[in-house]
Amino acid sequence: MGTAGARFSKDVGQMAEQVVELLQPLGDLTWRKMFGGAGIFEDGSMFALIDSNARLHLKADDSNRDRFETAGAEKHGRMPYYAVPDIVVDDDDTLLEWARASVAVNGK
Repeated sequence: MGTAGARFSKDVGQMAEQVVELLQPLGDLTWRKMFGGAGIFEDGSMFALIDSNARLHLKADDSNRDRFETAGAEKHGRMPYYAVPDIVVDDDDTLLEWARASVAVNGK
């Protein structure tokens, strides 16, 4: 979930904790270390990731991909996740709205 060979860092853990706390209204959120980054899960389904640079990415499909592409968000490799623009990360209500749409990608 980041640079090849990257190790999990304190910054990644702190970002994962902050995101889980901010997005708690979405339901039963958990996170775990994955490949130098972290996966964020709602009821066992991953909808977000934190890369090894502590940058938040949300899952996208045809239902919400346009908002990421319109904002110029970068896709995370071949995975269906896009970097969340800073303007969204800095606005709790907007972040919650974008994350809710990413949870819905998993059929929730």
